[in-house]
Amino acid sequence: MTVLVMNALAAPLVEGHLPAGIEPRYFRHTDELMDLAPEAEIGWFDLHDKGDMAEAIRRAGRLRWLNSIYAGVDGFPLDVMAQRGVTFTNGAGINAITIAEYVILGMLSIAKGYREVVRAQDRHEWLMDSPGKMELAGSRALLLGYGAIGQKVAHLLSAFDVDVTVVRRTPGEGVLTPDAWRARLGEFDWVILAVPATGETDGMIGAAELAAMKPSATLVNVARGSVVDQPALVAALSEKRIGAAFLDVTTPEPLPQDHPLWSLPNAHVTMHLSGRAQDRMFQRSVQRFLGNMPRFLAGEPLTHVVDLARGY
Repeated sequence: MTVLVMNALAAPLVEGHLPAGIEPRYFRHTDELMDLAPEAEIGWFDLHDKGDMAEAIRRAGRLRWLNSIYAGVDGFPLDVMAQRGVTFTNGAGINAITIAEYVILGMLSIAKGYREVVRAQDRHEWLMDSPGKMELAGSRALLLGYGAIGQKVAHLLSAFDVDVTVVRRTPGEGVLTPDAWRARLGEFDWVILAVPATGETDGMIGAAELAAMKPSATLVNVARGSVVDQPALVAALSEKRIGAAFLDVTTPEPLPQDHPLWSLPNAHVTMHLSGRAQDRMFQRSVQRFLGNMPRFLAGEPLTHVVDLARGY
């Protein structure tokens, strides 16, 4: 029997669907996970605290396959898994639809000044003019990160007639390579970040990049707070050197109550809700996990495997 250790909350979704030869053992709280982890050959250790997850992975000396609903793998002990030969499958793409929709939400909200419309309703005030007059059609967007989320963003923006330029390693039409996009920043109305959090992307938008953007441009970040130099962003927004920022992610999270981003009129903070704005996340993750199960038992390659060296 192959021992599977996973959260008891997911038990109703997998029971009756696991193939023969799998022995599930469910944990109900962190202490139970720590006790069960050394027995796990297959692990689904998801918790809110990635530090506890990392500790469970370190304890799981028999682990051969780790599955996670998380798309971002920052905080996981990738080096430990690489040394032990663990296959790591993640949740890349599971939340792509809702996160991409959040990008559209943010862009439309800023283009039309919709936050001011909502506030006017709260005041029972009938506005005589629109606080935002920008049309998405004909605007230009630079999209950094072309995984499942980036591809969905590009697809949705095409319906709004937004001219999208993608940053990726493979050259092509409408593509800028990683060594070329910084020189072109001043051409875009929207700079959208959907990159994984790695050493390569850490702080990729700093003071120099913000200074190169259009004064009217908006920065949209659905990646990780770490990819932006946040003090430099606060300065750029405060001095109105860029038009706005739509930030689903910040550093740290939760954002402290006295942080200036809360009160800047051109900062839109959405509390890392984009991936949670749906009701299908667990069902999609379980379907993917169960689809990989027979592949694992047959010794076949799994889908959505993390490159432990690259970190995504």
